[in-house]
Amino acid sequence: MPDTAWLGLEPDDLPDGLVVADERGLVVCFNAAAARIADRRPEEALGHPIDRVLPLQDLEGRRWWQATDPYGGPAIRRGQPERNLLLPGGREVLVSARYVRTRPTGPVRRLVVSLRGTEARRRTERRHAELIATVAHELRSPLTSVKGFTATLLAKWERFTEDQKRLMLETVDADAARITRLIAELLDISRIDSGRLELRRRPVDVAAAVCRHVEGHLAAGEPAERFARHVTGPLPALWADPDKLDQVLGNLLENAVRHGAGTVTIDIAPAPPGRAVPEGITVTVSDEGPGIPEESMSRVFTRFWRGSRRGGTGLGLYIVKGIVEAHGGSITVGRSAAGGAQFRFTLPVAVPAVLA
Repeated sequence: MPDTAWLGLEPDDLPDGLVVADERGLVVCFNAAAARIADRRPEEALGHPIDRVLPLQDLEGRRWWQATDPYGGPAIRRGQPERNLLLPGGREVLVSARYVRTRPTGPVRRLVVSLRGTEARRRTERRHAELIATVAHELRSPLTSVKGFTATLLAKWERFTEDQKRLMLETVDADAARITRLIAELLDISRIDSGRLELRRRPVDVAAAVCRHVEGHLAAGEPAERFARHVTGPLPALWADPDKLDQVLGNLLENAVRHGAGTVTIDIAPAPPGRAVPEGITVTVSDEGPGIPEESMSRVFTRFWRGSRRGGTGLGLYIVKGIVEAHGGSITVGRSAAGGAQFRFTLPVAVPAVLA
């Protein structure tokens, strides 16, 4: 392989396959990733014609090198975009090419080919397919309910009592709210996955935010003895997105109330020193329920995880993790002292740069 020390790296350091051919089409670089993807040793490739080292075909069976003709084709071409091609045996590989010329319309001096396996793309496609299937399933039930009740009311309004009308309209309202929540979750997932989750940081009183959520559960009928709050102070001033923090707290408390048992304990304290977050606040939500099985803890923050009980879309904890990490924090799951589930997240103080 050529000396690439001047680049500060070696071809084998690259995660993708790299194949370079000279002006004669002979391979002069064949890195370790290319050897793994093409299932060919570097010594079998170096010095040999690139079309024999990589006998690529498109999905219709055409020979790719003859179709693209990098050395003899139009001199204005600069390369080939990434596409799915086939290696011998029908193995799929993602291939892109760059034609290096000494002048814009001069002959090709180097042909640089990038190879990538299709596993990552297939995983992404499977995730998208799973998301679409789950969304379709989650939307079908409330939409059927909304359509059925509204059609019934429109057709037979005079036949129902006021109580019956109210019950059906309340059901429609609840199902419409469920659809709205699902759409909001999908938008959050899209922003998290694309790195576009926008944070509007402001000073936040975490203890007061926890108190509001607890009071909401009390207003919904939960007994006061169901909750215990402990604040270890003084707490550092925290800058965070209050709406996103409410999402995190709301999801964790809702899970503890719905799926846990006994007392739900919320501990708020300064982040322990010496961690990845130098200064911040840690919030721990724990319950006394059956807890999360050890073998499931690694999947808690993945999409569609629901545990052993049905209910919800299974997207909430995935979004919670995305929000916490967007703030520069971290979140973990474990077992509480009482044996139930315990979620702990830490947010850094994160004073905005303009005020630092």
